[in-house]
Amino acid sequence: MSEPVTTADIMLIQKILPHRYPFLLVDRVVDINGTTSATGIKNVTMNEPHFQGHFPGNPIMPGVTIVEAMAQTAAVMVGATMGLTDNNLLVYFMAIDGCKFRRKVVPGDVLKMNVETTRGKPGAKVWKFKGVATVDGEMAAEAEFTAMMDLPA
Repeated sequence: MSEPVTTADIMLIQKILPHRYPFLLVDRVVDINGTTSATGIKNVTMNEPHFQGHFPGNPIMPGVTIVEAMAQTAAVMVGATMGLTDNNLLVYFMAIDGCKFRRKVVPGDVLKMNVETTRGKPGAKVWKFKGVATVDGEMAAEAEFTAMMDLPA
């Protein structure tokens, strides 16, 4: 029996998620605790295309990309735990609830996305998660989100 997956580097992430630059928004996932919880890490850099227009001269990571980064972290957690590599896993938002933004995320920040499963188990198509994104221990955003996991035939 193989050891449980507790981390996912960028190579494993790309085997789970279909996203690629510029929309792959998680660099590493650590502290994977089965399908219960995990922490994603995103190194925010000025090279990202959204900073050209959001906002010129005052680069701020768009809130929607922070929520997407939390969702990608959750998908990697589930995919890594369930061995869903090279399976063309697609994950679709069904709902985003209670979303709040508390601080700006700017180039040079290390964004940490802590996600936990509130509903879902292996074999389920619909999952619900709670996510909190922080920078230096300070909350940047939080949301609950529901997603449908789809494995194409």
